[in-house]
Amino acid sequence: MILPTNKIALLASMAITLACTNSYADSFHRISTWSTASNLPKSAAIETETSAEIITASSDGKTLIYSDSPLGGIGFIDISDEKLPKALGFLQLDGEPTSVAASKKYVLAGVNTSKNFTSPSGKLTTINIQQQRIVGSCDLGGQPDSVAVSKDNKYVAIAIENERDEDLNDGLLPQLPAGNLVIAPLKNGKPNCEQKTIVSLNGLAEIGPTDPEPEFVDFNNNNEIVLTLQENNHIVVISAKDGKITNHFSAGSVDLKNIDTEEERALTFDGQQSNRKREPDAVKWIDNDRFITANEGDYEGGSRSFTIFNKNGKVLFESGLDLEYRIVRAGHYPEKRSGNKGVEPEGIEVARFSGNTYLFVLAERSGIVGVYKDTGGKPEFVQLLPAGVAPEGAIAIPERNLLAVANEKDLIEDNGPRSHVMLYQLSDQEPNYPHIESISKKERPIGWGALSGLVADDKKPGILYAVNDSFYKEQPTIFTINANKTPAKITKATIVTKYGSPAKNLDMEGITTDGKGGFWIASEGNSKKSVPHAIYHVSKTGEIKEEILFPKELLKHEIRFGAEGITRIGDTLWIAIQRPWKDDPKNMTKLVSYDTNTKQWSAVHYPLDTVKKGWVGLSEISAHEGYLYIVERDNNVADAAEIKRLYRVSQKYLSSSSLPGKLPIVKKELAYDFIPKLQSFNGYIAEKLEGFTFDRNGNAFAITDNDGVDDNSGETLFFNIEKIQ
Repeated sequence: MILPTNKIALLASMAITLACTNSYADSFHRISTWSTASNLPKSAAIETETSAEIITASSDGKTLIYSDSPLGGIGFIDISDEKLPKALGFLQLDGEPTSVAASKKYVLAGVNTSKNFTSPSGKLTTINIQQQRIVGSCDLGGQPDSVAVSKDNKYVAIAIENERDEDLNDGLLPQLPAGNLVIAPLKNGKPNCEQKTIVSLNGLAEIGPTDPEPEFVDFNNNNEIVLTLQENNHIVVISAKDGKITNHFSAGSVDLKNIDTEEERALTFDGQQSNRKREPDAVKWIDNDRFITANEGDYEGGSRSFTIFNKNGKVLFESGLDLEYRIVRAGHYPEKRSGNKGVEPEGIEVARFSGNTYLFVLAERSGIVGVYKDTGGKPEFVQLLPAGVAPEGAIAIPERNLLAVANEKDLIEDNGPRSHVMLYQLSDQEPNYPHIESISKKERPIGWGALSGLVADDKKPGILYAVNDSFYKEQPTIFTINANKTPAKITKATIVTKYGSPAKNLDMEGITTDGKGGFWIASEGNSKKSVPHAIYHVSKTGEIKEEILFPKELLKHEIRFGAEGITRIGDTLWIAIQRPWKDDPKNMTKLVSYDTNTKQWSAVHYPLDTVKKGWVGLSEISAHEGYLYIVERDNNVADAAEIKRLYRVSQKYLSSSSLPGKLPIVKKELAYDFIPKLQSFNGYIAEKLEGFTFDRNGNAFAITDNDGVDDNSGETLFFNIEKIQ
């Protein structure tokens, strides 16, 4: 059939419309991760601390520029190929950069040059982006914090914080000299220092009227400035044209119920905080009348939320615990911040992608970005994005469908991940994170984290059980996981108890079924902390029925790196010992067996791989179809990671010897290399691949341990594996 020309044109138009619609879906995906260590000067040792804190982008969207406080300069990243970011250089500055903002072909950096808290000083440094050369400097008369450039490139605004000394008089306000706001006109992207305006902020807030503590600044399209006075729990609106304050008001407070307020190594969500001040940090205009704040808290508050205000001071929307509970369910809740700020929303970015305005809320201590879509009323939740350790700054590049997030924490001293910049792209695919999340019970989320051992239900395909380790020492828990869902769902949390109370002195690292509805749990001991090396028989309700200590033949050679996994073959339990003990040959550890009928202990030696740096040990053991499958890993992360592997040992040759005595050495064969799979998530390679099992149908599952979000991104990778050898 031949179609008329007008119908062909109509169909072509519809095809274009559908193509555009499909290419701009409501889902962001992490596409690359780049380490700031890549930008270290050649003269600096690789161990030098470095950080990406506040980040901006060049006008063409192909270069990212970030402030690096520990290294004292700004770094440049080439993102011409967004999936393969490249180091583009580092520029040393005379002081500590606190913020950066792009202005045409320049980047403007706030630089703190203060000698001490009582003599604050700083400058605004102008750098040519392409040449990476300083071309100008303005004295600011105080210590700068946030820097923002107006959307029409007519003005720059700098929040002069003159931050307080938190160790002086318990950080009590006021601490002079007072901060202020500096506004300077821009000409061709460069500030005119002579025409700068200094806006006094004294006498506005009730908490510290002589010490305003300005924090974060942003422009709308009408060149109105919104400024937060964080410690004063106050917000100010200013005209950039003449520096006049057009409005100011308290950020207000909220009552919080059903939150975790105790830092007791348990996730309870049964506490409350009344009249909790919002104390916003970052603020961004949504349009010319509304703005959004990230209510981090710092002085007397922190509401764990974000709030949308209009410029007249009216609260249009308060997120309450919506973001916090979503973060809890994703396993990213930072329990060590429970008594203070919870998930700690700190950063904000707002951008319009293909007709939709997105709100990005950075929860620093949680390693998460919450993404919402603006509706003019209640924002629509879109997704959570994993964002590394301590996401601090973000910049959207809508013309390229990109979001860049800078995570500032560099854990090089602890052999942890470096500071990173992560890139996300809007796509037509469904959100792919989190991989696993909990459900809510009685309107409260099931809290979880630090998942270690993993085992499958004996009868139900896709139903798994995991345990948390000693990070949650007051709440040892068996979690029921439905892996038939996407994401997988934690549907139940069973507390491991002894005499009716949560069991003490456990470090649960492995779990297996007992074939009768209950479990066997392996606990990694530590004699220095009175945690025994033992296995525990646990009922389906979590009650410990039997404690079996390791035999003295083993314990006399003990070090703390003990049981890291347990599995069952008939009546025999096999336990993987993480690392060599005192009686083991070099690069050998033990697989220990316990016969539940005869009560006899025996063992074999297992040969470990070696690495250039760090150590190699075992994380998990799982019996399946005539083999023991064993997870072997090093303690390295990111680019330093070498070994995250699955080996197998045939049960035919699993001839163990009684203790004490010379132990046979098992022969292992490689079944799977996890590193390509871990790289496919476009983050950095996690250290702790801790859990592995096969379900009733033979599907293989693996999971990583997020260390309870303590100096960790909080990211838990849970995935199915195909094509195991």
